[in-house]
Amino acid sequence: MRRHGLVLLCTLALATAVAATAWAHSTPQIRAQQAHARAVLAQVDQIGANLQKIEDQAWNAKQRLTAVNGSLKRNEYQLHLAKGNLRAAQRRLMSRIYSLYVNGSPSTIDVIAGAKSISELIDRAESAQVLSSQDAALGQQALRFEHTVQRRERQLQQLKRQRVAALAELQAKQRTITSELAREKHLLASIHSSIDKLQQQEAARERRLRALAEARLKEQLAEQAAARAAAAQAAQSSATSPVSSGGGVVLPPVTIPVGSTGAGHPQAASIALQYLGVPYVWGGASPAGFDCSGLVMYVYAQLGISLPHYTVAQWSSTIPISPSELQPGDLVFFDGLGHVGIYIGGGQFVDAPHTGSVVRIDSLSSFGSFNGARRVP
Repeated sequence: MRRHGLVLLCTLALATAVAATAWAHSTPQIRAQQAHARAVLAQVDQIGANLQKIEDQAWNAKQRLTAVNGSLKRNEYQLHLAKGNLRAAQRRLMSRIYSLYVNGSPSTIDVIAGAKSISELIDRAESAQVLSSQDAALGQQALRFEHTVQRRERQLQQLKRQRVAALAELQAKQRTITSELAREKHLLASIHSSIDKLQQQEAARERRLRALAEARLKEQLAEQAAARAAAAQAAQSSATSPVSSGGGVVLPPVTIPVGSTGAGHPQAASIALQYLGVPYVWGGASPAGFDCSGLVMYVYAQLGISLPHYTVAQWSSTIPISPSELQPGDLVFFDGLGHVGIYIGGGQFVDAPHTGSVVRIDSLSSFGSFNGARRVP
């Protein structure tokens, strides 16, 4: 029995195309299209299996029809022989009857006059004992053989008609399923095209967001550096300029401490942007793959800060701040502390959302249930 491997080829080729999209940019719309693609792929696989079954049945039907045609040919040859034998017997009988007729036997005339067929002629001749037993046996054998072959011919012709009809039905089903499979493949290709287009749009959006975030971070870091420099200069001026009191007594210099600006760790936002597009891996904490808390832990490790690999623990080990105090590098938590991301400014944050997605930029306003913001000490 033939095996085309159609189902396996369809499944492997199309599943590869679907799986390839899991490593690219992801949005709810893209994930919906990917789910649709998986559903269509399952349908293609089922249709392919049905087509394989029908093709096998059609091939078997062709083989059975070929066998019937072979039997018909052999039977036609036997029928040809039977007809030849019958004609020889008829010629012999007619020769014998003619001989009897020429002899003028009344019994012969009675036999000829009453017979309406060769079969009846033989029967009447036997009854009248006009023909010899040898002639009668030859004629009866020829007739029986012809009748047997004709009956076999009718049976084979009926069987042939049945098998031709069965083959035609299977071939019609095969054409229908092939057409259906082509439509589903076309639909799947269309879905893949839509996914590719959406992913390209999402990639372009993320590039724009990354550029804007990097520009904001650069500006903020410059402002912080300028503020520190101004504070240091003011402290130095105060330290080196004696202040005279109203009574002419020179007061000792006063040192103004320069501490943290309280803006958190904006460098963490810059580092997080470097890993956009890395695939989500549950439990992952390296550029080979991140989950949400693994990304936070890895980014802050680059700054020499150790954080636990668990969202609740990260919440507990950081300082609460109000949403109005959010600065790049702060942590934002969602979904009952089930998710965490790194704020990059402009109402956006970098995160690794879920299986099948990648590290990407999301919006605070549209992501989900916001639990609060925390700052890493």
